[in-house]
Amino acid sequence: MKIGVNTWVWVSPLTNEHLEKLVPHVAGLGFDWIEFPLEDTSLLDYKKAGEIVRQHNLGVSVCGAMSLDRDFIHPDPVIQQNAVNYTRECIDACAQLGASTLGGPFYSGVGRTWQQTPEEREKDMQILVGYLRSAAEYAAAHGVTICIEALNRFETSFINLTDQVIEVVERVDHPACQAMIDTFHLNIEEPRIGDAVRKLGKRLRHVHSNENDRGTPGTGHFPWQELAQALKDIQYDGALVIESFTPEVKSIARAAAIWRPLAPSPDFLAQEGCKFLKQITS
Repeated sequence: MKIGVNTWVWVSPLTNEHLEKLVPHVAGLGFDWIEFPLEDTSLLDYKKAGEIVRQHNLGVSVCGAMSLDRDFIHPDPVIQQNAVNYTRECIDACAQLGASTLGGPFYSGVGRTWQQTPEEREKDMQILVGYLRSAAEYAAAHGVTICIEALNRFETSFINLTDQVIEVVERVDHPACQAMIDTFHLNIEEPRIGDAVRKLGKRLRHVHSNENDRGTPGTGHFPWQELAQALKDIQYDGALVIESFTPEVKSIARAAAIWRPLAPSPDFLAQEGCKFLKQITS
């Protein structure tokens, strides 16, 4: 498995200037992988970014930022179209970067919660599946897989469980639409971490490896050995990416509720987390 880190640990939004400094820094901290969150798809030169990543022998993935104005199942069709356009822009960015994985909550805006009847949910699910099937076809043509992420109940009311992710993946029924997990959210929502991972099986293509408080992996109460065993059981060989946040992340700051530093420094969180994740996966 490759151990990576999302640049949200240090900066938001990510720009070309940040990237030229962060990529060698991430490699120097011992990581195998780097992940770029795309809050604003216009801020990076993706071709140049890909060249810098390859120069430092890092794998790369992209993380979507589904702000409240990007939502596939919002009642406002303008906001739905924003989600469609943004997802395509992220896929284009992946293709230029050389990234084959695009992860995130590609269904509704982070922080939007609402109650639904089963009938209302089914209507929204049909809308989502239609959009995601089209997005998956576009992604496949660019060598990209979209990985759907469940969030905890405080950040969305639509997809909270791995069972719900599986439903989406099965209904989209396209090889370029698969699943990812984020251990922070699993720790809140899943009764058994290992069972949830094993249920995903080969659908699991990406992992955000976060401590229960989004601090340094290995310093909290998340059951890391249970996760490691489950990943081994399903023969997962993808990336484990630390995704914590600087309080500067404006696009999802309120939903993610990052109001204070989560470690003595971003470098401490990243470097110590990297050592820990390499230890449990070795």
